[in-house]
Amino acid sequence: MIAIVSLLVVVVLSLVVTRVGAVALRLTGMSQDAARFQARSALTGSGFTTSESEQVVSHPVRRRIVGMLMLLGNIGLVAASGTLIVSLVGIKEDSAPSSLFVLIGGLIALYLIASSKAIDRLMCSIITWALGRYTDIETRDFSTLLHLHGDYQIGEINVLQQDAMAGLTLAQAKLKDQGVLVLGIIDQNNEYEGMPSAHHLIEEGQTLIIYGLPDSVQELDCRCNHKE
Repeated sequence: MIAIVSLLVVVVLSLVVTRVGAVALRLTGMSQDAARFQARSALTGSGFTTSESEQVVSHPVRRRIVGMLMLLGNIGLVAASGTLIVSLVGIKEDSAPSSLFVLIGGLIALYLIASSKAIDRLMCSIITWALGRYTDIETRDFSTLLHLHGDYQIGEINVLQQDAMAGLTLAQAKLKDQGVLVLGIIDQNNEYEGMPSAHHLIEEGQTLIIYGLPDSVQELDCRCNHKE
């Protein structure tokens, strides 16, 4: 019975380690699905070759996370296999049904717990807090996250008095029609407003943080049209 309990403990630890690895990868800018897939692949040693795998290899922080998962995965699989063998060999014939019931019941319970969205959200919140508190793992790869590989870029626009957009709201300026999104605005007091509303008034002295294709960003940056 002790061997079966030990096996269940190893499975629990594997689930927790996988979740920690997935959250850590997500903190570097990977999507949730890709982070979970890569964490499971690393822990089990599956070694899938995907575009996400290439992103892991080219990112130093992700490489460290995946390397640790591989190491823990190998140790965990060996421990689980050894414990399973011991548990099966050590079971007496008269206690085999009850031991098997405990093993199957425990695995089913762990599966249900691992599939619970509420528990998943709670674990992710705790892990995120712990990683942010006790590690420097939150090194987000904004370049990858925003696809800044020549197709898109981020720029700053300093609003001058003669600019056509000065005195207009974001909706009236229609920057989105020009292929540009406004991510944030820095006002004259150097205070930042993220994701400004369409009714935000563009004023002289503000700095717009914009995102779009290089030609659109540069064209808007260089343009100094006077109001008509």
